[in-house]
Amino acid sequence: MFDYPLNTQVKPHVTAFFDPATNTISYVVKDPNSNACAIVDSVMDIDYAAGRITYDHADQMIEYVKANDLTVEWLIETHVHADHLSAAPYIQSKLGGKIGIGANITVVQNTFGKIFNEGTEFQRDGSQFDRLFKDGDTYMIGTMEVVALHTPGHTPACMTHVAGDAAFVGDTLFMPDGGSARADFPGGSAEELYDSIQKVLDLPDETRLFMCHDYGPGGREIQWETTVAEEKAENIHVGQGKTKAEFVKFRTERDAQLDMPKLIIPSLQVNMRAGDLPPAEDNGTTYLKVPVNAL
Repeated sequence: MFDYPLNTQVKPHVTAFFDPATNTISYVVKDPNSNACAIVDSVMDIDYAAGRITYDHADQMIEYVKANDLTVEWLIETHVHADHLSAAPYIQSKLGGKIGIGANITVVQNTFGKIFNEGTEFQRDGSQFDRLFKDGDTYMIGTMEVVALHTPGHTPACMTHVAGDAAFVGDTLFMPDGGSARADFPGGSAEELYDSIQKVLDLPDETRLFMCHDYGPGGREIQWETTVAEEKAENIHVGQGKTKAEFVKFRTERDAQLDMPKLIIPSLQVNMRAGDLPPAEDNGTTYLKVPVNAL
């Protein structure tokens, strides 16, 4: 049974922002009893071929916050994304708020710090973030309490954030016809992912679940909201009581067929720094490395 503090009578106002370039959904999550809000999984735009960073997606969220007279208290990363770059520091510079991520960010930093040959100046202690969440930690958005659940498997630092009757699952789950995310990144585990999904599905059936990505399987329109009950009944990878052994076999075989995300190289270098770019070199230019045959 779900044994974390939870008040499903609280119903946060959730506004979604879809980024078609990365199929990412970012959220403004507002406390229903105040103007306090959090921003979940923001996106910084990159033209990888041109080496150009822009902030159109983040600016849309900033304009929404300002237009509705909201106060940003938190900038939440559900995990270290491998398919888009975080805009958290940019938004923080405009609107304030604290940047939070799972405490196992240190595992990710150690792993990819080595792959990208980052020097000793790159701190691997999570200090780039304002708050590192452990399983069961709570924090407030205005008057609304949020519970952070450790849901590893896709990455070691994945967290699901439960605010009242809403849960932001990152890449732990997709929409029912999308199934689940891959588990073959360094530190990933299909076994852990199955257990984490069960943890999410142990929430009350009416809990609203908000996805970080959707790819419109079969050509349907993009969607990002479902419920625990719908996932239990219809999820193609874990629904209808599929066993752990069935899931692990499927997930392992499926992952072996997948290409790496197009933006994994820049995303990891930026996101393990809480959304900051690597420091400029002595010529004043910032570079993103491409490790050859390392991933």
